[in-house]
Amino acid sequence: MKVLNDILGYKNLQIYQDLDFFCFSLDSVILGNYATLRLKDKHICDLGTGNGVIPLILSKRTKSPIIGVEIQEKLANMAIESVKLNKLESQIEIIKSDISDTEKFNYNEYFDLVLCNPPYFKLNEGSYLNDTEEKRIARHEVYMDLNKLFSVSKRILKNNGNLAIVHRPDRILEILNLMKDYNIQPKRIKFIFDKVNKDSKLVLIEGQKMGKEGLKVESPLILYNNNGTMTEEYFSLVNEVRK
Repeated sequence: MKVLNDILGYKNLQIYQDLDFFCFSLDSVILGNYATLRLKDKHICDLGTGNGVIPLILSKRTKSPIIGVEIQEKLANMAIESVKLNKLESQIEIIKSDISDTEKFNYNEYFDLVLCNPPYFKLNEGSYLNDTEEKRIARHEVYMDLNKLFSVSKRILKNNGNLAIVHRPDRILEILNLMKDYNIQPKRIKFIFDKVNKDSKLVLIEGQKMGKEGLKVESPLILYNNNGTMTEEYFSLVNEVRK
């Protein structure tokens, strides 16, 4: 069932979603705000854009052109509808493609910034798979695993271009090792916690292609106080009115 929602924390920014699909979550909202945007960043790409929430958020932070790539046709079509609804066709382009399809997606060393909220779970014999194909693709590494993500990012990023992702902390060593294997130097890490006394469930990581060594572990983002109320940082994130 297709619905029209406001994007969390954004005034006059709406998005189409289908409740039968894997709808966007806070992960994408945080990633869209976390990624470093430099004045020199003229070309931006969101890999596995889903229904286009990250490009829509980025449109409030930059005037640079943004490309979203999505393999699932239904999701890509919803992203295109949302772009039109928000009158952002001149800034955001949605490409229906596998991220490694060189015929449709031939952007070698083109982008200054690449973002991705990838599937979090490996696909193996013991995997618990969702009922729908759309949710399986969103949650499990059916079409995009970490090797593919970093291989494509290395190909399409300019030297000194940035890659920003959100993922699960239990895969952080694998992520950091693979980033270095693909000459993407980890530069920033930020852990996200539901509460200060809980284990981290998400981590934000930003790296730079052919960057110098030097990793900064930033202060964590804690979403809730112990009494269940939003922390000031989380409240600001989801209630800030953007013009």
